[in-house]
Amino acid sequence: MHSPHDPFVRVRGAREHNLQGVDVDIPRDVLAVFTGVSGSGKSSLAFGTIYAEAQRRYFESVAPYARRLIHQVGAPKVGEITGLPPAVSLQQRRSAPTSRSSVGTVTTLSNSLRMLFSRAGSYPEGAERLDSDAFSPNTAAGACPECHGLGRVHRTSEELLVPDPSLSIREGAIAAWPGAWQGKNLRDVLDTLGYDVDRPWRELDAADREWILFTDEQPVVTVHPVRDAGRIQRPYQGTYMSARRYVMKTFSDSKSQTLRAKAERFLASAPCPACDGSRLRPEALAVTFAGRTIAELAALPLSELAKVLESGASSSDSARVLTEDLLARIATVTELGLGYLSPDRATPTLSAGELQRLRLATQLRSGLFGVVYVLDEPSAGLHPADTEALLTVLDRLKAAGNSVFVVEHHLDVMRHADWLVDVGPHAGEHGGRVLHSGPVAELAGVRESATARFLFDREPAPEREVRTARGWLKVGPVTRHNLRGVSAELPLGVFTAITGVSGSGKSTLVGEITEESAGVGRLVRVDQKPIGRTPRSNLATYTGLFDVVRKVFAGTDAAKERGYGVGRFSFNVAGGRCETCQGEGFVSVELLFLPSTYAPCPDCAGARYNPETLDVTYQGKNIAQVLDLTVESAAEFFARTPAVVRSLRTLIDVGLGYLRLGQPATELSGGEAQRIKLASELQRARRGHTLYLLDEPTTGLHPADVEVLTHRLHELVDAGNSVVVVEHDMAVVAGADWVIDLGPGGGDKGGRIVACGPPAEVARAEESHTSPYLARTLGRPPR
Repeated sequence: MHSPHDPFVRVRGAREHNLQGVDVDIPRDVLAVFTGVSGSGKSSLAFGTIYAEAQRRYFESVAPYARRLIHQVGAPKVGEITGLPPAVSLQQRRSAPTSRSSVGTVTTLSNSLRMLFSRAGSYPEGAERLDSDAFSPNTAAGACPECHGLGRVHRTSEELLVPDPSLSIREGAIAAWPGAWQGKNLRDVLDTLGYDVDRPWRELDAADREWILFTDEQPVVTVHPVRDAGRIQRPYQGTYMSARRYVMKTFSDSKSQTLRAKAERFLASAPCPACDGSRLRPEALAVTFAGRTIAELAALPLSELAKVLESGASSSDSARVLTEDLLARIATVTELGLGYLSPDRATPTLSAGELQRLRLATQLRSGLFGVVYVLDEPSAGLHPADTEALLTVLDRLKAAGNSVFVVEHHLDVMRHADWLVDVGPHAGEHGGRVLHSGPVAELAGVRESATARFLFDREPAPEREVRTARGWLKVGPVTRHNLRGVSAELPLGVFTAITGVSGSGKSTLVGEITEESAGVGRLVRVDQKPIGRTPRSNLATYTGLFDVVRKVFAGTDAAKERGYGVGRFSFNVAGGRCETCQGEGFVSVELLFLPSTYAPCPDCAGARYNPETLDVTYQGKNIAQVLDLTVESAAEFFARTPAVVRSLRTLIDVGLGYLRLGQPATELSGGEAQRIKLASELQRARRGHTLYLLDEPTTGLHPADVEVLTHRLHELVDAGNSVVVVEHDMAVVAGADWVIDLGPGGGDKGGRIVACGPPAEVARAEESHTSPYLARTLGRPPR
């Protein structure tokens, strides 16, 4: 037995995911970094075991009611863990943020700002004081009544609804109408009402066109359908609905994502005319602080907002107390290199790294003591210059009396750690062992470790011949976000890296490249947006691999005997799926006092299919077991099915061999989603020039996997294509042919091109924040 004051968290017999009965001791009150190649099991140890057990103990202590839930969610597969304090997790999971969620709501800055306006704002004469709720666009008291607090209204127009006015209504002039019978019915109703459905749209009377598209009337008439050969159709009562009404109704009410997306094509979104996009009622916008409305302050970058608050702080005691609180909150966010964000910036537009650092800033203010913080790659999406600020913040969390456990691939974060846990040696089944747990320097002696080679081998990047451009692509001038009239020239037929600190305008610049730009040819944009928003979308369905797998199962003797077609093996349609969870594998468990959570389905235990479907096997495995295979094991399992192997090969090539085929899209990180999209692209045979645009493709990758991925990207260039990456990893930048560095700072301190040229030239640039780090990687003395 260990004493109650044992300074270690001791894990015994951890078997979560691919962990192979791991025993490990990690000291408390230190910065401990978990490393290993992608999929080696480090997250399973840090999150799936240590954090999950801390959470389970918290639930146990809450109430008997919560125990039922733990029984459903299941405890982590581990023998025992001793010395474990309460834990707080900050993960990169893309929780589904809504358009109402913003930087201000995540950091709770919005609450303090509203309080400031309510208590210390300058009100118009005779106006009564407003409650702080009245300054929030998310409450009935504050939201603009016209746009319900969203700041934008959706409108439609004749040009959108009728793209080709030379067609008649019968020929389909009204593109926004539904297809099939429903559209035919609306046409017949118009015909019955006396409108000419056979004249070209542009020849119809303007008043008629207006009524057909925009009326709110819904007349009911008796329609006598035209007889089809041999089919008698009876008269029926038909109701007319204008094209605008149909589009608006579909957009606001339809549960079908496809129908909503179709309706959205006929809508133009514009700032709300009533509140001018500020989302608030006029009463709230009449109140000012330091001469500005709350909407104007919320639109300022945080670094600017701090200056305005300092200037208006002296007005009263309450103003002073509230501004001091706001300034302290802003300081922690700015310290993490996010001073360029404004409080009203919508959360969905942030990168996963930015979102996690915002949550980290909020934790710094919470003043918790004696807990374990478990962080998931906090350096993701950070320029090396910003990583130093992050290390200061992690040190402050530790100094406040907490343990900081970090899953991380960034070498500077590893070097800064007090303790290193290296998991490996490879991904999936070939990993799951702890190779080293101890001080950083001692990892050098671990031969099996893939991390050691990169951590201690300081050899400069090998010299390579820089490719010559085949042509140039002109971008700009761009004036958007913080870019002010910036023009850039990108070389074609080479590998280009775009660098700069967070918020310097890299993604904005790349976002301006379109297929219409001269010289592009075909454009493939591979971003970090999730590949699906529900657990139904997974790796196999997204890559099209699942269609082939279902055909394989439908072709087995057992399936043929029972008359099972391909549809039987889909978990999205009735027939083969488990009806209790409708093929999700999970059921949502509602909790009174906690957010609802998912638990494995009580009937199929997560398999997604009904027992009859699971009776059909191929080479000894049923379809649920196949979905449970990792990409690597599946490549061996389907060795005799070339179509499947080709898909799987490309996934292994981009370093995703460790993912399970049925891994829900909601469990994938932004970096993984991006590499799945890249793999889908790579398996298509291409002719002609393609420009590939990638936004931070190495996010969440171990240096060993970065090598594999970069090799694939260079192969694309060798095949005659162009590759443009926005990148912070200096090893990738050093291997590029051309570098464009934006900056020098973030937000209004950036937004211009500081240097461009081959890596060796940019490494000597005077003003650049990137050059010293690039010079170090190239093995040159910094300027």
